[in-house]
Amino acid sequence: MCVRTIMDTTDPRITFDSDGVSNHVHDYERYYAPTVERALSGEAQADLEAMVAEIKKAGAGKPYDCIVGVSGGVDSTYVLLKAVDLGLRPLAVHFDSGWNSELAVSNIQNLITTLDVDLYTHVVDWREMRDLQLSFFKASIANCDVPTDHAFGWVAYTQAAKYGIKYILSGSNYASESILPQAWGYNSDDDRHLKGIHKRFGKVKLKTYPVMSLFKRHIYYPLIRGIQTVRPLNLMPYVYKDAKQEIIDRVGWRDYGGKHYESVFTRYFQGYYLPHKFGYDKRLAHYSSLILSGQITRDEALSMLETTNYPEALRRQDHEFIAKKLGVSVDELEEIFAQPNVDYTAYPHSEAYWGHVMKLTWMPAAILQRLGLKRK
Repeated sequence: MCVRTIMDTTDPRITFDSDGVSNHVHDYERYYAPTVERALSGEAQADLEAMVAEIKKAGAGKPYDCIVGVSGGVDSTYVLLKAVDLGLRPLAVHFDSGWNSELAVSNIQNLITTLDVDLYTHVVDWREMRDLQLSFFKASIANCDVPTDHAFGWVAYTQAAKYGIKYILSGSNYASESILPQAWGYNSDDDRHLKGIHKRFGKVKLKTYPVMSLFKRHIYYPLIRGIQTVRPLNLMPYVYKDAKQEIIDRVGWRDYGGKHYESVFTRYFQGYYLPHKFGYDKRLAHYSSLILSGQITRDEALSMLETTNYPEALRRQDHEFIAKKLGVSVDELEEIFAQPNVDYTAYPHSEAYWGHVMKLTWMPAAILQRLGLKRK
């Protein structure tokens, strides 16, 4: 285990220097710390104000000036609240994957009602979603949350394009999410990977499920259509526990007991599937991120690891619920989980190809983006 964080060798790619400090610490200090420190100190306030001014200018005369994807979790809830505080006119969007907890539905409804913002919800065809979700389980890979994660971006981009909106506000941030080992799950953006797994294990044709190509996601929408994703939490003091308390006080948000537990599936996926089948506990990454941004101590993180945020009774309830919802018996689901673990590279993917393409297009893409900003 890292001597500065609680990341350990359950990340198979972790490395340690001679002092026992992991590569995650060095990466944070090199790539993320300057941004987090500027935000926490308030030095990024001018950048935040400039971003808000640009969003308002680009959205002038339109019904909305930005898109905010809401899941019911802390980060997205706080982003929507801050967007309204900053005088923006957001359209909230949500992808209903069929796995929302009742509490998540209630939290989202309270949020949009209290803030008086419009909400667009895309409801997936459950027959297709069920077949795709079951396909990912049968593939026996780590990242089985791809079917939900992949579609969320499609909803945000298509609604932005529909209304001529140029900015999507993301809740992604370095203060609480600087660490996420690549070995714990492959990129959910890769449509080739998604379609390859479904072709191998699926039985229902994906007629309406929103598959989005890497080209559309990373070139067409951001560079040709000029729809930019920005991360306002990286420009303001973002302290996770304080943000949680603020949304409790101001919009009546209620806690789920764990990060990303707003979805029954994600709760089960992170609380049982990953630790049980692969030995991956995402709390290590979340707590370590908070340690590095100075929000909790290492001793506090180690103490929190000693407790469970997923009681056994709830785990059994979710296990039975998920089996039933996927149309299999509990025994059949356990037989699927018992299959040998498989690396994502065993299935079609675009990792190497896309890496080369991004390197080749980075410079012209940066130039096009800069010219686009100047024209606004």
